[in-house]
Amino acid sequence: MLFDVTRSQLSDIFGENRLAVLPASAFPPSAAGTEGARLLRSVGVPTGTLLLRDPDEGTGRLPLVQDVVHADDLEGVTQDAGSWPVIGWLLNAHLALDPGSGAVYAFDADEANVRELHSDVSSLIEVTHRLQRLLDEFSFGDDEEAGFERLECEVERVRQEISGLDPLPFQDDETDWYVVSEEIAAGQRFQGDSPGARSLHA
Repeated sequence: MLFDVTRSQLSDIFGENRLAVLPASAFPPSAAGTEGARLLRSVGVPTGTLLLRDPDEGTGRLPLVQDVVHADDLEGVTQDAGSWPVIGWLLNAHLALDPGSGAVYAFDADEANVRELHSDVSSLIEVTHRLQRLLDEFSFGDDEEAGFERLECEVERVRQEISGLDPLPFQDDETDWYVVSEEIAAGQRFQGDSPGARSLHA
């Protein structure tokens, strides 16, 4: 694992009711015993920015890449990519786990773009944790302009610290996570009763 992610760490921050997990039975046999599947069923990810896929009600299994994109459009990945389980959804991309390497790939929903987004699932969990925590806890304070400057610094700090171990999530300004982080820095995505939402909508 690139990042030391634990269930207790996340539950202390978000609470048990905010952590989404995938059951072991949702994974195909090729992926069920992998480290990535173990993390998704035992640690989970905080709900909000990233959505985990619900297993099919009939089969109890996650959809496979071949179920959500055309096999002819899977250039840039191995031939068995069609059999990878789709574990989540981010912006306009299906997120799939490569059981062989443990990496997480983003398949754009328009079926024209595929890229490696995380070196392993611990990176996916850590990025989700760091950005969701920022959305939940950040407050702009009385000086909104100064608040946005602090927010931009916090977002950049997350990018730099993640990139030190896994350069993929924020590799360039076209990755899904970079787009999400830019939206956060612009004051978007603050929802509900979070301090940031209250500051912006006061």
